[in-house]
Amino acid sequence: MTKDEQGQGQGAFNAATGRSLESDNGKPRYLAYQRELIRPHCGRSALEVGAGLGEFAEGFTGLDRYVVTDVDPDAVQQLKNRFAHRAEVEAQQFDVDGQSALADPVETLIAINVLEHIADDVDALRSLAKSVTAGGSIVLFVPGYQQLYGDFDRKVGHYRRYTPATVSAAAREAGLTVEVARPVNFLGAFAWWAAVRKGGVGAPNPRLVAAYDRFVVPVTKAIEQRVRVPFGQSVLCVARKSAS
Repeated sequence: MTKDEQGQGQGAFNAATGRSLESDNGKPRYLAYQRELIRPHCGRSALEVGAGLGEFAEGFTGLDRYVVTDVDPDAVQQLKNRFAHRAEVEAQQFDVDGQSALADPVETLIAINVLEHIADDVDALRSLAKSVTAGGSIVLFVPGYQQLYGDFDRKVGHYRRYTPATVSAAAREAGLTVEVARPVNFLGAFAWWAAVRKGGVGAPNPRLVAAYDRFVVPVTKAIEQRVRVPFGQSVLCVARKSAS
């Protein structure tokens, strides 16, 4: 039984249908922007939890060690095949709910669209921190703002969407020090609200997603490089593990 079927898991990337719904495949500009946002907060070694089929990892290079993981053994095998040519990449099975931890911790843990799939997010963060070295960072990229929660979120197993305040509160309760918590993808929030909350769209339309990636993402990126936006489709949170 997958973790989705148990209603407790790391998310829809663990099931075939959910994986296709939440995949960032076909959004190269959005993925590039995610990498730009996350890169400055990474050390020389990183663990990506819930890497799915490796869309984010494909363009995230330059690390000394990069551990890509998923709870689904089939996905792990596909990750191994996809990154066989990159010596720094290790593909492993990793289950947040199962209290997995790396034998050799990394400087940075990356969790993109993972935390919202877990009922007890605070406990999950405590568990994730075990795979990070003292003083290392945990980089979270989560869906933003409960006002945007709709049928799509329910379909893919989201327990919640976050604000900078709520994700920060979860991180602090887990014993982490929050360094960054801010909304991102400002214009995407409007598109999401119109399509999912008001329009009742049950799944992303590939043609609209491609158009959004081509025309809207560059504008959003330009805006967010100049001003701090008040809300967004997602929230970026960077938290630090105690050095002691």
